[in-house]
Amino acid sequence: MFASAFYLVGLGSYAGQVFLEAGIALPIDPAVPLGVAFGVGLTALSLFGTENTAALQNGIVIVLLVILTLFLSYGSLDALGVFGSERVPERFFPPGGLLPVLQTAALVFTSYLGFAQVATVAGDIKEPSRNLPLAMVGSVLLVGVFYVVTIFVATSAFGSSRLGEFGETAMVEVARAFVGLPGALVIVFAGLLATFSSANASILSASRAVYAVSRDDLIPAAASRINLRYGTPHVALGLAGGPIVVLTATGQVELLAEVASFLHLVMYGLICVALIQLRRESPEWYTPSFRCPAGFAVAGVGAAASFALIAFMRPASIGVGAVVMGAAYGWYRYSAAGVELKGAF
Repeated sequence: MFASAFYLVGLGSYAGQVFLEAGIALPIDPAVPLGVAFGVGLTALSLFGTENTAALQNGIVIVLLVILTLFLSYGSLDALGVFGSERVPERFFPPGGLLPVLQTAALVFTSYLGFAQVATVAGDIKEPSRNLPLAMVGSVLLVGVFYVVTIFVATSAFGSSRLGEFGETAMVEVARAFVGLPGALVIVFAGLLATFSSANASILSASRAVYAVSRDDLIPAAASRINLRYGTPHVALGLAGGPIVVLTATGQVELLAEVASFLHLVMYGLICVALIQLRRESPEWYTPSFRCPAGFAVAGVGAAASFALIAFMRPASIGVGAVVMGAAYGWYRYSAAGVELKGAF
């Protein structure tokens, strides 16, 4: 939910950039109002069936990948001196050393949450034993390559200090430096697609998580009701979409991003620990159709890295995340006791 709100504020920022490029001056920053409006709209869209959401998502991703491939290819050739004088990119570690890199990694980790969302909607995936690992591994590799090339192109054009002055829509200015207004407009459109896609997937994922815990009797059964016309968990969508819209209205971009990153880092670390424990116990029901090579080593490094990165977050973000975890654990203990009591009768 925190990640969804973060994406929606970004979507509002790019939508507001459209007005700026059109020369329309707005009296207020439109990022938050537009983000809230998009949050309500995307929640409503998800009510009309997963197929519609999936078709929209596929179309957006294809168009976005084409735009990014063309833009980054041009930017890389420009940085290498093919179109003009060669531009030397900024060195990997900034003047502050490794610490700023780790702090930034902790902040932007929320941008890598897509592969967890794949697992969350596993119930809607065809041939999950084949497509689930392909989608998760493929998404990490693809996004990683695009991010590295994007940083190379952006720092070749301006450098990190100047990019920081541009704010959330810095890549628009990079494109403007390359090909002028047409480039800026194309990247504004790509930014809209990217943040729209992320928000759309996150809202769908959050609603499916609410639906799943309701099916497990951890929250009231009403949350797992299915709309008979569209086959979607409309109550779960409302329970997810409502808090997402409220969080978006706060407009706290960095706090939303870091809290989302904190909660997911904890989750990923615990997933790695769980994998080690499952491999050690090897219960009869644990028969995965795919294997993780060097599972203990991979899971051990993954757990250590996930928990260690939390140390580079701001205390406020850790505090908010800890409160969310504490409330969730308290509710879990309460609901688990209720389930045991119901089972006793």
